[in-house]
Amino acid sequence: MEAVIAEIITIGDEILYGQIVDTNSAWMGMELTKIGIKVKQITSVSDSAAHIIEALDNAKTRADIMLITGGLGPTKDDLTKNILTAYFNTELKLHEPSLEDVKAIFSRRGIEVSELNRQQAFLPAACTPVRNILGTAPGMWFEEEGKIFVSMPGVPFEMKRMMTDIVLPKLQEHFKTPQIIHKVVQTAGVPESTLADTIEQWELTLPPHIRLAYLPHLGGVRLRLTGQGDNEEALEKELQQQVDILSQIIPDYIFAYGEVKLEEAVGQLLKTQKLTIATAESCTGGLLAHKFTSVPGSSAYYIGSVIAYHNHVKTEQLGVKPDTLAQYGAVSEDTVRQMAEGIRMKFNTDIGVATSGIAGPDGGTPDKPVGTIWIAYADKDKTVTKLLSYNKDRILNIEYTTIAVLNLMRQSLLATVEE
Repeated sequence: MEAVIAEIITIGDEILYGQIVDTNSAWMGMELTKIGIKVKQITSVSDSAAHIIEALDNAKTRADIMLITGGLGPTKDDLTKNILTAYFNTELKLHEPSLEDVKAIFSRRGIEVSELNRQQAFLPAACTPVRNILGTAPGMWFEEEGKIFVSMPGVPFEMKRMMTDIVLPKLQEHFKTPQIIHKVVQTAGVPESTLADTIEQWELTLPPHIRLAYLPHLGGVRLRLTGQGDNEEALEKELQQQVDILSQIIPDYIFAYGEVKLEEAVGQLLKTQKLTIATAESCTGGLLAHKFTSVPGSSAYYIGSVIAYHNHVKTEQLGVKPDTLAQYGAVSEDTVRQMAEGIRMKFNTDIGVATSGIAGPDGGTPDKPVGTIWIAYADKDKTVTKLLSYNKDRILNIEYTTIAVLNLMRQSLLATVEE
């Protein structure tokens, strides 16, 4: 079965200027994948007739479906409807059901319908109107030479309702699509290049209908397997078999399957082992605490934190010895070890973790340049420390350190289970 290809075209200067973020395309891509339609390109264009027409001409040469968002408002800069009317060589005609919808919306608000809003009910005669029950701009469905063009509002909640209620079901009726299934494997603590080298032989044996994508992010790489076929059950089984093989090749790097964050995976380990944790943070300034507390249910294992940014907080609240600070400095293995052990004792938790480093952009020395960071994990049996060296800007140094601590925790907790 041949793939059905879609292209998403977003219209609006505000997107290109960076004044708003295009979240519509990501949502549409996920929903289209669920019904077996592949998005091959996302194009953003300005509020320019020539630019919009060029985008439509190009898109229909490579896609079966063109999904257009934006430019359907009542003001002069909203050009999409008039451009599509000319593009499909038709004329605008009043669509009475759409006008009734517009009147109903304004009636609920106690406002008279203006002429501008009334004009929104005039639609190209060649289109099939797509009802918008949440706004005043109807959508438009065109068919030409086997191609589908659908124009929808750019307002996210209006577009999503229109897609869910009408557009997606209608596309499913119109096209016979193959099954597309994704499997996601989450890894941490391994660079993308190293990971690729490690799994190269397995990747080379993947069948043609299963593709692998590397999706690197802060501190890890998401591996996404995408399979396409006619039999959903068989495809699901085949993909799971490949994931099982991969799990045997890189067991130490995998922290979860599916869309799971590292802090969620670590939290689950703490819950399973019935352990509690507290954090002592210097250079990360509370980001680690935020990661833990952003997970629903984290109160079952996360007890609290001390932001020990100044040295006197390290000594008075965490029990770091003044001699240690004088001899080795705040950014040292000895200091971070005492911070992790101190927070554990202070809050009477099973585990304590700590961070101390030079996030930058200043504060570095020849011996300890910017990006020099120590982290530590302490439990009742052991304390594990690790030196990190990041040559990044301040925010990235903080974010990478937080991920590194979470991964150190993951590794330590798994090692405890294996013992």
